[in-house]
Parts: sequence; C-alpha cells; structure tokens
Amino acid sequence: MDKKISEFKDPFSTARKEKGIGEMDDQNDPVQMLLRLKDVRKTAHNWKTFQSGAKPGRIVIPSEVDIRETRQLPFELDPPEHTEFRGIVEDWFKRPQNEEYAQNVKKQISSAIDDAMLKESFDMVTDLALPIQSRALTLLFNIPLEEAKVWISWGTHVFRSEGEALDKDKANVLYDYIDEQLEKAAKNPGEDLYSVLLQSEYQGRKITKEEAKGVMVLTFAGGRDTIINALTNATAYFAEHPESLNRLKEEPQLIGKAVEEFVRYFSPLTQMGRVVTEDTYVCEHAAKADTRVSLCWASANRDETVFENPNEIQIDRKMNPHVGFGFSHHKCMGAPHARQVMKIFIEVLTEKVGQIEILDFKENIEELGEFERKVGFHNLQINLKPIA
Repeated sequence: MDKKISEFKDPFSTARKEKGIGEMDDQNDPVQMLLRLKDVRKTAHNWKTFQSGAKPGRIVIPSEVDIRETRQLPFELDPPEHTEFRGIVEDWFKRPQNEEYAQNVKKQISSAIDDAMLKESFDMVTDLALPIQSRALTLLFNIPLEEAKVWISWGTHVFRSEGEALDKDKANVLYDYIDEQLEKAAKNPGEDLYSVLLQSEYQGRKITKEEAKGVMVLTFAGGRDTIINALTNATAYFAEHPESLNRLKEEPQLIGKAVEEFVRYFSPLTQMGRVVTEDTYVCEHAAKADTRVSLCWASANRDETVFENPNEIQIDRKMNPHVGFGFSHHKCMGAPHARQVMKIFIEVLTEKVGQIEILDFKENIEELGEFERKVGFHNLQINLKPIA
C-alpha cells in the first residue's frame, strides 16, 4: 500500500495562513470557521459575545435544531449557569481517574482484543472500537455491562444513518431510551448516573427529568463516534508504524504523551459552534449578531505557528497545547474517560499484539463547505496477530 491511510491531510492550511477563517453553509445557517489556535482559544473564552446557550442544537455542526428540542447540559449553557450545573456532575466524570475504574476498563479491553485476535479478520470500527466504547460507557454510568448490547445495536452514530447527515427517527430511539431509563431510576433509585442526576440539586431545587435527559443525551452523543474514531485511527497508525508500537512497549511512560498526540493529530471532533450575540469581528472579518462561528479544533491543532512539524505524529511530543478536548470553561467533561480508554487500549496492544495488518478500508470524509476533511473510517478491515 503506497499511500499511508493513517496520514490525515490538513485541508485548512492555506486558509489558516492567508485569512484565518473558512466558510461553510450548514442547512441555510452559515458558519464562519475560526482556524488559528489563538483565535479559537480567545473566542472559546469569550462567552458573552460567542454564546453556547442559544437554541438547542444550533451550536452543533451540522446543526441539530431540527432533530432535538432537549438542551444538552451543561454543554449548551453559559456562565454563571454553566459553572453551577457543571459543578453538579464534574466529580462523577472524574471517576475514570480512579485505579479500580482503570482496572475494570483494562479487563474489558483485554477481553475484546483477545476475542478479536481469534478472528481471521474483522472490522475495527464495528467489531472492536464500538464494543470497547459501549462497554466502557457502562462503567461511566455505573450500570450492568449487559446494557452495552443495546447501545452497540445502534451503530456508530446516535443521530445519523449511513448516507444521511441527520436522522430524526434514529435520534428518537435514543431519546425514548433515555426517557425510559430515567423513569426506571425515578421509581427505583440506585447508584447509577440516571439516579444520581435525579437526586441532584440545581439552583436550590431538584434537577428535572428534562435536565437529566440533557446530560444523558450529551454523554451518549459526545463520547461515541469521537472515541470510536480515536481508537480506529490509532490502530491504523500502529499498523503502518509498528516501530511506534514497539517503542511504547519499551517505553510505556510515553503512552500518555502518545494519547495526547493522537488527539491533536486526528482531532476526532472537527469543530464546535458558537452563536454571536452582538456585531463584532473575527480575524478582521465582520460577524453579525445571531450568526454562527465555529471553533475549528482540527485546524487549530495543526497551527504551524504553535506546533513544530504539525503534520507529523510525534508520540513523544513535548509541547502539545492541543484543543482536541475543547478549551476554557467548556473543556470536555468526558476527557478523563476518553483518555483512560485510549491509554489502556494502547497499553493492551503493546502487551498482546505483535502485528496489525490492514486488509481493506473505506474512509470517512466530512464535507465542510470549501474543505474536505478525513475524520476516520467507515470501516477498517484488519487482522491482529498475537505476540509470538
């Protein structure tokens, strides 16, 4: 294979250097994309002018205003409400840093990789990354492992079907499922996330079912295809760079840095929007009130004025101020979980896998107005050989 499929080109390079912005239309609601790291960070920090608490679904790109009315929380709030609501759930989402949690993730991933190595070939996306992501999520929710079977049956996206940007019917499957789980938790509270949310207080009152639903929708949607892409893309990289996997086996202390570098380079989430609250300028370009801008994490993470050799994966990169998990007060709440899953996945690969062979693949390309960006793979057929 001449072309390395783990090499992801930077489609934003020219526009980032020349203008600092890109433009795309999204369901007749245009977006000005901020492409430079300094502008992305500055805008992420300025919640008064660039708002998250707009109409539910509007800050997501592609916009979800036509498929949901539930506000994702605390993601679609601004300070001070965001600060208070995030404080309710933040400790729960730090649980992946506990040793017992890590050990349980490792058991799950070790078992999944052992099963995969028994097959002549399998699809990394649906047969390994999706099950790993779904089973690990049961630990985050503190519910039985068995429930992962339901989530795996939904496929890699909770809001999309193959060939469709958005799928309202598919989204309703998730909403109905969450409503049902919250109803069960209200009748028989336990120690799971649904129950904990319903028993929590916000602004001196109990959280409503609709607010709890907002947290759960965000948790299901935000950490699904992003983690699946991250695991799949890292696997493609190790298949084509076995020397890197060997190095991490010899120097396991570098695995944490490798995780951060994969998040920077592959940027599993391309961008996130904000709604402009007043007429202003971004990169010397006018941005009118009630229009949208996006924080393009994928472009910012390749900014050549910040990152040395940004288009190379350096698993021991020292300075790595990437924004792959967002920035400022909206930094990804699920980052500790995602980092733990990726770290342990790589750890288990170094312990068990001797060779990764790519047999077939289909790339997943995002159409972003003037840009086309590879975000991962629809499928990646591989073979894993155990260490001899």
